[in-house]
Amino acid sequence: MTTSSTVRDPLRAEAAGLARACHPGPAIAVTVVLTAYGVSAGLSPVRVVLIAATLLAGQLSIGWSNDLIDAARDRSVGRTDKPLATGELSTTTTRLACVLAVLATVVLSLRCGLVAGLLHLGCVAAGWAYNLGLKATLFSWLPYAIAFGGYPIVVTLAEPGAGPPPWFVPAAGALLGVGAHLVNVLPDLADDEATGVRGLPHRLGYRRASLLAVANLAAATVLLVFGVANAVPGAVLAVVLATVAVLVGLTLVARGRMPFRAAIGIALVDVLLLVLAG
Repeated sequence: MTTSSTVRDPLRAEAAGLARACHPGPAIAVTVVLTAYGVSAGLSPVRVVLIAATLLAGQLSIGWSNDLIDAARDRSVGRTDKPLATGELSTTTTRLACVLAVLATVVLSLRCGLVAGLLHLGCVAAGWAYNLGLKATLFSWLPYAIAFGGYPIVVTLAEPGAGPPPWFVPAAGALLGVGAHLVNVLPDLADDEATGVRGLPHRLGYRRASLLAVANLAAATVLLVFGVANAVPGAVLAVVLATVAVLVGLTLVARGRMPFRAAIGIALVDVLLLVLAG
């Protein structure tokens, strides 16, 4: 006789596996940051909730599709952090979750308005294109530039009657996206190389990819500081620029993991400035 607890245990395991396979860190970070940007940009409460749900659905579809596409590759390099690769999560369950996330993404995107909705679907499609093969090419950075540059426009256009954000916001977003791509790939360079994935950071190598990541993130900082200069006290901006200058300097003289950590620090500064730019 099957008890309710024995039924729940597999369900809990599958739910936990799905949560890990959706790339929860990036999914939550993108959703929270852009929702906060929407609040600062003056979206109504209803639109804030709608844009948060839309962004999350899109991120879930990208995350699950990534693990589905990479399952065999992840098994070959012994990725114990991937539930599909370890067998903790079934392919059928993940496919179903991914299909539902795609359907939710389409419906919610179009609820944001035709222009905002189609643009968001284009950003999500860029993420899928990365998963489906661009990640292994010289243009691995392009989906990130498109998506991160497009997301702020999606957020502001989701409010009826609103226009796009100032030009420097999507420009800085694109730079931030490229920097995020480089930073995100750095810890996995060896595993990726072992399975034939050779995107831009793999071709550059750890050191040069770290420097390029920091250069992109620093450029995003300069653009955002320029954009928020009239809304943020000069002393605050001076501290921001000094902090970023120190982090950039560290990447030029440090070795090992320090350039990676410095890039993360600059990215956090950029995220704060992006929210302030709303």
